[in-house]
Amino acid sequence: MQSDASARVRIWKWVDIGFNEAKERSLSRKAKFPFAQHCSIMALLSIIIPVFNEVKTLSSVIEAVRACSLKDVQLVVVDDYSTDGTRQLLDGELGDDIDLVVMHEKNRGKGAALRTGIEAATGKYVVFQDADLEYDPNELQLMLDLLEKGEADVVYGSRFLNPEIKKISPFWHRMVNRGLTEYSNFFTGLRLTDMETCYKMFPKRVLDQITLTEDRFGVEPEITAKAAALGLSFLEIPISYDRRTFDDGKKIGARDGFRALYVITKYAFVD
Repeated sequence: MQSDASARVRIWKWVDIGFNEAKERSLSRKAKFPFAQHCSIMALLSIIIPVFNEVKTLSSVIEAVRACSLKDVQLVVVDDYSTDGTRQLLDGELGDDIDLVVMHEKNRGKGAALRTGIEAATGKYVVFQDADLEYDPNELQLMLDLLEKGEADVVYGSRFLNPEIKKISPFWHRMVNRGLTEYSNFFTGLRLTDMETCYKMFPKRVLDQITLTEDRFGVEPEITAKAAALGLSFLEIPISYDRRTFDDGKKIGARDGFRALYVITKYAFVD
């Protein structure tokens, strides 16, 4: 982990102009935390956390990531224009626990937040972590070890390889996810069990070859399809899952499922 607070960087304003121009603007304004410092943060793993109105859980997920066994990590939080106090939390008590905070100036969606995070990340590998603690960061170490050993090009954490999933997730949730995964597999030729998982770990060089365009949850099938098109090898490991309900603040809905079907079909025929 980065322990030197002086090495941490914050860009509090993020407009839709691209990362390099945002960097130049930050430097030209003599930001309190100069962006140039960010270039020296070369971690083994960048953990990207997209955030939208997660004031109730964000502190817990940051604490969990910092407490896990991972070493040499860059923690990148992308706030997608939260309005519930999340921004104030990032600008206050959580600021020193995060290596890079990027704030969108309007709500753009999870896919857009991931694009921002990928562009900002400097780690050798990149993984995505939701801000609601449905996923346990302690399981990232095994995923990282498998990539480091060359066991695969990409590692996914599968909720559905966990035999306890039937006790955690309702039948309809399992069937929808299974249906989307099988539909994706049909076109990609992969044998995944959980295409929609949050836990996807890639080498940064791979993500740099992929152009993502989906702004919302359609990014999950998009990134899978585009990585598969590169001929990469995939590996899944079983992971635990603490499912959140809509009452708890879960944001993905029925329209995102239909969008996933569209995205899978689209990238079966479009590069």
